[in-house]
Amino acid sequence: MACKTKGSYETGEYRNLFLEAGYKEEEIDAKLDQAWSELFGGDPDVRIYYRVGDDMGYILDTGNSDVRTEGMSYGMMMAVQMNKKDIFDRLWNFSKTYMQHTEGRYKDYFAWHCRPDGTRISQGPAPDGEEFFAMALFFASNRWGDGQAPYDYAGQARTILRACVHQGRDGEGDPMWDPATRLIKFIPESPLSDPSYHLPHFYELFALWADERDRPFWREAAAASRAYLRKACHPVTGLSPEYAHFDGTPSGPQPHGDFRHFFSDAYRVAANIGLDWEWFRKDPWQVEQSNRLQRFFRDIEVSDYRRYRLDGSPFEEPALHPIGLLATNAAASLAADGRDAAPFVRKFWNTPLRTGTRRYYDNCLYFFSLLALSGRYRIY
Repeated sequence: MACKTKGSYETGEYRNLFLEAGYKEEEIDAKLDQAWSELFGGDPDVRIYYRVGDDMGYILDTGNSDVRTEGMSYGMMMAVQMNKKDIFDRLWNFSKTYMQHTEGRYKDYFAWHCRPDGTRISQGPAPDGEEFFAMALFFASNRWGDGQAPYDYAGQARTILRACVHQGRDGEGDPMWDPATRLIKFIPESPLSDPSYHLPHFYELFALWADERDRPFWREAAAASRAYLRKACHPVTGLSPEYAHFDGTPSGPQPHGDFRHFFSDAYRVAANIGLDWEWFRKDPWQVEQSNRLQRFFRDIEVSDYRRYRLDGSPFEEPALHPIGLLATNAAASLAADGRDAAPFVRKFWNTPLRTGTRRYYDNCLYFFSLLALSGRYRIY
Protein backbone atom coordinates (compact mmCIF):
# COMPACT_ATOMS: atom_id res chain seq x y z
CA MET A 1 0.00 0.00 0.00
CA ALA A 2 1.15 3.53 -0.71
CA CYS A 3 2.00 5.70 2.26
CA LYS A 4 1.92 9.48 2.37
CA THR A 5 4.73 11.31 4.12
CA LYS A 6 2.37 14.07 5.32
CA GLY A 7 -1.05 13.82 6.88
CA SER A 8 -4.35 14.69 5.26
CA TYR A 9 -4.53 17.97 7.16
CA GLU A 10 -1.54 19.23 5.16
CA THR A 11 -2.17 17.49 1.85
CA GLY A 12 -5.97 17.54 1.62
CA GLU A 13 -5.70 13.94 0.37
CA TYR A 14 -7.19 10.88 2.07
CA ARG A 15 -6.10 7.30 1.42
CA ASN A 16 -8.75 4.91 0.14
CA LEU A 17 -7.54 1.57 1.44
CA PHE A 18 -10.44 -0.27 -0.18
CA LEU A 19 -9.33 1.08 -3.54
CA GLU A 20 -5.76 0.07 -2.77
CA ALA A 21 -7.05 -3.44 -1.93
CA GLY A 22 -8.55 -3.76 -5.41
CA TYR A 23 -12.18 -2.77 -4.93
CA LYS A 24 -13.75 -0.42 -7.46
CA GLU A 25 -14.78 3.14 -6.66
CA GLU A 26 -18.42 2.46 -7.47
CA GLU A 27 -18.42 -0.64 -5.23
CA ILE A 28 -17.00 1.39 -2.36
CA ASP A 29 -19.56 4.17 -2.77
CA ALA A 30 -22.37 1.62 -2.92
CA LYS A 31 -21.15 -0.15 0.22
CA LEU A 32 -21.00 3.09 2.19
CA ASP A 33 -24.42 4.25 0.97
CA GLN A 34 -25.96 0.87 1.73
CA ALA A 35 -24.59 0.84 5.27
CA TRP A 36 -25.92 4.36 5.86
CA SER A 37 -29.35 3.38 4.52
CA GLU A 38 -29.52 0.30 6.71
CA LEU A 39 -28.45 2.06 9.90
CA PHE A 40 -30.58 5.15 9.42
CA GLY A 41 -33.69 3.67 7.80
CA GLY A 42 -33.36 -0.06 7.34
CA ASP A 43 -34.98 -3.15 8.81
CA PRO A 44 -35.79 -3.21 12.54
CA ASP A 45 -32.98 -5.65 13.35
CA VAL A 46 -30.33 -3.39 11.76
CA ARG A 47 -31.32 0.27 12.11
CA ILE A 48 -30.17 2.40 15.04
CA TYR A 49 -31.69 5.80 14.11
CA TYR A 50 -35.28 6.85 14.84
CA ARG A 51 -37.13 10.05 14.00
CA VAL A 52 -39.08 11.97 16.65
CA GLY A 53 -41.71 14.49 15.58
CA ASP A 54 -40.98 17.20 13.04
CA ASP A 55 -37.41 18.09 13.96
CA MET A 56 -35.76 15.50 16.21
CA GLY A 57 -34.24 12.05 16.07
CA TYR A 58 -32.08 9.79 18.20
CA ILE A 59 -29.57 6.95 17.99
CA LEU A 60 -30.70 4.03 20.14
CA ASP A 61 -28.29 1.91 22.16
CA THR A 62 -30.13 -1.26 21.25
CA GLY A 63 -28.41 -3.33 23.92
CA ASN A 64 -29.55 -1.05 26.73
CA SER A 65 -32.68 0.55 25.21
CA ASP A 66 -31.44 4.06 25.96
CA VAL A 67 -30.02 7.10 24.19
CA ARG A 68 -26.41 8.03 24.94
CA THR A 69 -24.26 11.05 24.21
CA GLU A 70 -21.80 8.59 22.69
CA GLY A 71 -24.33 7.52 20.08
CA MET A 72 -25.86 10.96 19.53
CA SER A 73 -22.48 12.60 18.91
CA TYR A 74 -21.37 9.64 16.79
CA GLY A 75 -24.53 10.00 14.72
CA MET A 76 -23.85 13.69 14.20
CA MET A 77 -20.30 12.94 13.06
CA MET A 78 -21.59 10.30 10.65
CA ALA A 79 -24.20 12.74 9.31
CA VAL A 80 -21.76 15.59 8.67
CA GLN A 81 -19.34 13.22 6.96
CA MET A 82 -22.18 11.96 4.74
CA ASN A 83 -23.54 15.48 4.11
CA LYS A 84 -26.90 14.69 5.74
CA LYS A 85 -27.82 18.01 7.33
CA ASP A 86 -31.43 17.12 8.15
CA ILE A 87 -30.41 14.13 10.26
CA PHE A 88 -27.55 16.08 11.83
CA ASP A 89 -29.96 18.82 12.91
CA ARG A 90 -32.50 16.33 14.23
CA LEU A 91 -29.88 14.64 16.40
CA TRP A 92 -28.57 17.99 17.59
CA ASN A 93 -32.08 19.22 18.46
CA PHE A 94 -32.73 16.12 20.57
CA SER A 95 -29.35 16.42 22.31
CA LYS A 96 -29.75 20.13 22.95
CA THR A 97 -33.33 19.83 24.17
CA TYR A 98 -33.16 16.78 26.41
CA MET A 99 -29.52 16.15 27.30
CA GLN A 100 -27.61 19.44 27.65
CA HIS A 101 -27.61 21.07 31.07
CA THR A 102 -28.47 24.77 31.25
CA GLU A 103 -27.42 25.38 34.87
CA GLY A 104 -25.64 23.91 37.85
CA ARG A 105 -22.39 21.98 38.18
CA TYR A 106 -22.85 20.39 34.74
CA LYS A 107 -23.83 23.55 32.86
CA ASP A 108 -23.19 23.11 29.11
CA TYR A 109 -22.32 19.43 29.63
CA PHE A 110 -24.73 16.68 28.52
CA ALA A 111 -26.44 14.04 30.65
CA TRP A 112 -24.79 10.92 29.32
CA HIS A 113 -27.94 8.86 28.82
CA CYS A 114 -31.69 9.21 28.73
CA ARG A 115 -34.77 7.33 27.58
CA PRO A 116 -36.05 7.67 24.02
CA ASP A 117 -38.72 10.07 25.30
CA GLY A 118 -35.96 12.38 26.58
CA THR A 119 -36.29 11.57 30.29
CA ARG A 120 -32.82 11.61 31.83
CA ILE A 121 -31.60 8.42 33.46
CA SER A 122 -28.38 9.97 34.82
CA GLN A 123 -27.41 13.62 35.12
CA GLY A 124 -23.64 13.20 34.89
CA PRO A 125 -21.73 13.53 31.61
CA ALA A 126 -19.32 11.26 29.74
CA PRO A 127 -16.51 13.29 28.11
CA ASP A 128 -16.31 11.23 24.93
CA GLY A 129 -19.71 12.64 24.04
CA GLU A 130 -18.65 16.24 24.53
CA GLU A 131 -15.55 15.95 22.38
CA PHE A 132 -17.47 14.31 19.54
CA PHE A 133 -20.29 16.86 19.81
CA ALA A 134 -17.77 19.71 19.55
CA MET A 135 -15.89 18.23 16.59
CA ALA A 136 -19.06 17.38 14.67
CA LEU A 137 -20.38 20.90 15.26
CA PHE A 138 -17.18 22.53 13.99
CA PHE A 139 -17.30 20.35 10.88
CA ALA A 140 -20.96 21.29 10.37
CA SER A 141 -20.07 24.97 10.63
CA ASN A 142 -17.29 24.60 8.08
CA ARG A 143 -19.30 22.43 5.70
CA TRP A 144 -22.74 24.06 5.84
CA GLY A 145 -22.26 27.43 7.52
CA ASP A 146 -23.78 28.74 10.74
CA GLY A 147 -27.38 29.79 11.26
CA GLN A 148 -29.53 31.01 14.11
CA ALA A 149 -29.27 29.21 17.46
CA PRO A 150 -29.15 26.31 17.97
CA TYR A 151 -27.66 26.01 14.46
CA ASP A 152 -24.82 28.42 15.21
CA TYR A 153 -22.66 25.33 15.14
CA ALA A 154 -19.22 26.82 15.80
CA GLY A 155 -20.51 28.89 18.70
CA GLN A 156 -22.18 25.85 20.21
CA ALA A 157 -18.92 23.88 19.89
CA ARG A 158 -16.94 26.63 21.61
CA THR A 159 -19.44 26.73 24.47
CA ILE A 160 -18.97 23.00 25.04
CA LEU A 161 -15.17 23.20 24.93
CA ARG A 162 -15.13 26.24 27.21
CA ALA A 163 -16.96 24.21 29.84
CA CYS A 164 -14.68 21.21 29.30
CA VAL A 165 -11.60 23.29 30.13
CA HIS A 166 -12.87 25.88 32.62
CA GLN A 167 -15.76 24.32 34.55
CA GLY A 168 -15.23 24.68 38.28
CA ARG A 169 -12.57 27.38 38.12
CA ASP A 170 -14.93 30.12 39.21
CA GLY A 171 -17.81 28.08 40.63
CA GLU A 172 -19.13 24.58 41.11
CA GLY A 173 -18.29 21.60 38.95
CA ASP A 174 -15.18 20.02 37.48
CA PRO A 175 -13.41 20.28 34.12
CA MET A 176 -13.36 17.31 31.76
CA TRP A 177 -9.61 17.59 31.17
CA ASP A 178 -7.19 17.33 34.07
CA PRO A 179 -5.57 20.79 34.33
CA ALA A 180 -2.20 19.44 35.43
CA THR A 181 -1.69 16.67 32.87
CA ARG A 182 -3.94 17.95 30.02
CA LEU A 183 -5.50 14.46 29.87
CA ILE A 184 -9.19 13.75 29.38
CA LYS A 185 -10.95 12.18 32.37
CA PHE A 186 -13.34 9.24 32.44
CA ILE A 187 -15.90 11.52 34.14
CA PRO A 188 -15.29 15.10 35.37
CA GLU A 189 -15.01 14.05 39.03
CA SER A 190 -12.67 11.11 38.35
CA PRO A 191 -8.87 10.87 38.73
CA LEU A 192 -8.93 8.25 35.95
CA SER A 193 -8.85 8.35 32.18
CA ASP A 194 -10.13 6.07 29.44
CA PRO A 195 -7.55 5.47 26.69
CA SER A 196 -10.28 5.24 24.06
CA TYR A 197 -11.37 8.82 24.87
CA HIS A 198 -8.03 10.20 23.67
CA LEU A 199 -8.48 11.90 20.28
CA PRO A 200 -5.35 13.97 19.58
CA HIS A 201 -6.48 14.51 15.98
CA PHE A 202 -9.55 16.33 17.34
CA TYR A 203 -7.48 18.40 19.76
CA GLU A 204 -5.22 19.59 16.94
CA LEU A 205 -8.32 21.07 15.31
CA PHE A 206 -9.71 22.44 18.58
CA ALA A 207 -6.40 24.31 18.82
CA LEU A 208 -7.39 26.11 15.62
CA TRP A 209 -11.09 26.74 16.26
CA ALA A 210 -11.75 26.88 20.04
CA ASP A 211 -11.64 30.12 22.06
CA GLU A 212 -8.34 31.81 21.33
CA ARG A 213 -7.25 31.75 24.99
CA ASP A 214 -7.65 27.95 25.05
CA ARG A 215 -5.80 27.12 21.85
CA PRO A 216 -2.43 26.53 23.59
CA PHE A 217 -4.24 24.16 25.98
CA TRP A 218 -5.53 22.05 23.10
CA ARG A 219 -2.12 21.88 21.45
CA GLU A 220 -0.71 20.63 24.74
CA ALA A 221 -3.61 18.18 25.11
CA ALA A 222 -2.85 16.66 21.69
CA ALA A 223 0.79 16.09 22.61
CA ALA A 224 -0.15 14.78 26.06
CA SER A 225 -2.64 12.28 24.63
CA ARG A 226 -0.13 10.89 22.14
CA ALA A 227 2.38 10.42 24.94
CA TYR A 228 -0.29 8.87 27.15
CA LEU A 229 -1.27 6.27 24.56
CA ARG A 230 2.35 5.13 24.35
CA LYS A 231 2.16 4.33 28.07
CA ALA A 232 -1.32 2.79 28.04
CA CYS A 233 -0.74 0.33 25.16
CA HIS A 234 1.14 -2.89 25.93
CA PRO A 235 4.60 -2.88 24.28
CA VAL A 236 4.22 -6.42 22.89
CA THR A 237 0.52 -7.03 22.20
CA GLY A 238 -0.59 -3.44 21.61
CA LEU A 239 -3.64 -4.05 23.84
CA SER A 240 -4.86 -1.26 26.12
CA PRO A 241 -7.12 -1.23 29.18
CA GLU A 242 -10.60 0.25 29.29
CA TYR A 243 -9.71 2.58 32.19
CA ALA A 244 -6.24 3.76 33.19
CA HIS A 245 -4.57 6.17 35.59
CA PHE A 246 -3.00 9.38 34.31
CA ASP A 247 0.37 7.60 34.19
CA GLY A 248 -1.10 5.05 31.77
CA THR A 249 -1.20 2.12 34.19
CA PRO A 250 -4.47 0.15 34.28
CA SER A 251 -6.98 1.19 36.90
CA GLY A 252 -7.99 -1.05 39.75
CA PRO A 253 -11.45 -2.64 39.82
CA GLN A 254 -14.25 -0.06 39.96
CA PRO A 255 -17.61 -0.26 41.79
CA HIS A 256 -19.34 -0.96 38.46
CA GLY A 257 -16.83 -3.53 37.16
CA ASP A 258 -13.25 -4.48 36.36
CA PHE A 259 -11.88 -2.35 33.54
CA ARG A 260 -8.17 -3.18 33.73
CA HIS A 261 -8.33 -5.39 30.67
CA PHE A 262 -8.87 -5.16 26.93
CA PHE A 263 -12.61 -5.12 26.31
CA SER A 264 -15.30 -3.06 24.61
CA ASP A 265 -14.25 0.55 25.29
CA ALA A 266 -10.64 -0.23 24.42
CA TYR A 267 -11.43 -1.34 20.87
CA ARG A 268 -11.68 2.30 19.81
CA VAL A 269 -8.02 3.02 20.57
CA ALA A 270 -6.84 1.33 17.37
CA ALA A 271 -9.21 3.35 15.17
CA ASN A 272 -8.34 6.59 16.94
CA ILE A 273 -4.62 6.01 16.44
CA GLY A 274 -5.17 5.12 12.79
CA LEU A 275 -7.15 8.28 12.11
CA ASP A 276 -4.67 10.48 13.98
CA TRP A 277 -1.89 9.09 11.80
CA GLU A 278 -3.93 9.60 8.64
CA TRP A 279 -4.76 13.21 9.48
CA PHE A 280 -1.56 14.47 11.14
CA ARG A 281 1.37 12.00 10.86
CA LYS A 282 2.96 13.31 14.07
CA ASP A 283 4.02 10.16 15.94
CA PRO A 284 5.80 7.29 14.12
CA TRP A 285 5.15 5.08 17.17
CA GLN A 286 1.58 4.83 15.87
CA VAL A 287 2.81 2.74 12.93
CA GLU A 288 4.62 0.30 15.22
CA GLN A 289 1.63 0.16 17.58
CA SER A 290 -0.82 -0.60 14.76
CA ASN A 291 1.44 -3.37 13.46
CA ARG A 292 1.66 -4.87 16.95
CA LEU A 293 -2.08 -4.93 17.42
CA GLN A 294 -2.77 -6.47 14.03
CA ARG A 295 -0.04 -9.05 14.60
CA PHE A 296 -1.73 -10.07 17.86
CA PHE A 297 -5.13 -10.58 16.19
CA ARG A 298 -3.78 -12.00 12.90
CA ASP A 299 -4.59 -15.65 13.55
CA ILE A 300 -7.68 -15.21 15.77
CA GLU A 301 -11.04 -15.75 14.10
CA VAL A 302 -13.67 -13.10 14.77
CA SER A 303 -15.90 -15.77 16.32
CA ASP A 304 -13.10 -16.50 18.81
CA TYR A 305 -12.54 -12.93 20.00
CA ARG A 306 -12.43 -12.74 23.81
CA ARG A 307 -11.80 -10.38 26.69
CA TYR A 308 -7.99 -10.23 27.05
CA ARG A 309 -5.48 -9.34 29.70
CA LEU A 310 -3.00 -6.79 28.38
CA ASP A 311 -0.33 -9.47 27.97
CA GLY A 312 -2.68 -11.21 25.53
CA SER A 313 -3.86 -14.08 27.71
CA PRO A 314 -7.59 -14.61 27.09
CA PHE A 315 -10.48 -14.94 29.48
CA GLU A 316 -13.23 -17.44 28.76
CA GLU A 317 -15.61 -14.51 28.32
CA PRO A 318 -16.28 -13.84 24.63
CA ALA A 319 -16.11 -10.39 23.12
CA LEU A 320 -19.44 -8.60 23.51
CA HIS A 321 -18.88 -6.68 20.27
CA PRO A 322 -16.77 -8.83 17.90
CA ILE A 323 -17.78 -6.98 14.73
CA GLY A 324 -16.78 -3.69 16.34
CA LEU A 325 -13.41 -5.15 17.25
CA LEU A 326 -12.84 -6.39 13.71
CA ALA A 327 -13.79 -2.93 12.40
CA THR A 328 -11.25 -1.14 14.58
CA ASN A 329 -8.55 -3.73 13.85
CA ALA A 330 -9.13 -2.95 10.17
CA ALA A 331 -9.07 0.80 10.82
CA ALA A 332 -5.59 0.34 12.30
CA SER A 333 -4.49 -0.28 8.70
CA LEU A 334 -4.51 3.50 8.21
CA ALA A 335 -1.28 3.52 10.23
CA ALA A 336 -0.01 -0.05 9.95
CA ASP A 337 2.55 -0.88 7.28
CA GLY A 338 2.99 -4.58 8.07
CA ARG A 339 1.81 -7.64 6.19
CA ASP A 340 -1.47 -7.80 8.14
CA ALA A 341 -2.87 -4.43 7.06
CA ALA A 342 -4.35 -5.45 3.69
CA PRO A 343 -5.82 -8.77 4.95
CA PHE A 344 -7.66 -6.94 7.74
CA VAL A 345 -9.11 -4.49 5.22
CA ARG A 346 -10.36 -7.36 3.07
CA LYS A 347 -11.74 -9.30 6.04
CA PHE A 348 -13.65 -6.23 7.16
CA TRP A 349 -14.97 -5.61 3.64
CA ASN A 350 -16.39 -9.13 3.56
CA THR A 351 -18.13 -8.77 6.94
CA PRO A 352 -21.70 -7.41 7.05
CA LEU A 353 -23.23 -5.09 9.61
CA ARG A 354 -24.26 -6.76 12.83
CA THR A 355 -27.92 -7.53 13.39
CA GLY A 356 -29.85 -8.09 16.61
CA THR A 357 -29.93 -6.64 20.08
CA ARG A 358 -26.24 -5.79 20.51
CA ARG A 359 -25.81 -4.15 17.08
CA TYR A 360 -25.55 -0.48 18.16
CA TYR A 361 -21.93 -0.28 19.33
CA ASP A 362 -20.57 -2.70 16.73
CA ASN A 363 -22.23 -0.85 13.88
CA CYS A 364 -21.12 2.60 15.04
CA LEU A 365 -17.53 1.37 14.96
CA TYR A 366 -18.26 -0.41 11.67
CA PHE A 367 -19.52 2.76 9.99
CA PHE A 368 -16.63 4.89 11.22
CA SER A 369 -14.22 2.29 9.86
CA LEU A 370 -16.03 2.29 6.52
CA LEU A 371 -15.63 6.06 6.38
CA ALA A 372 -11.97 5.97 7.36
CA LEU A 373 -10.88 3.11 5.10
CA SER A 374 -12.67 4.61 2.09
CA GLY A 375 -11.02 8.01 2.58
CA ARG A 376 -14.38 9.58 3.50
CA TYR A 377 -13.63 10.44 7.15
CA ARG A 378 -12.48 13.98 6.44
CA ILE A 379 -11.56 17.27 8.03
CA TYR A 380 -14.06 20.00 7.16
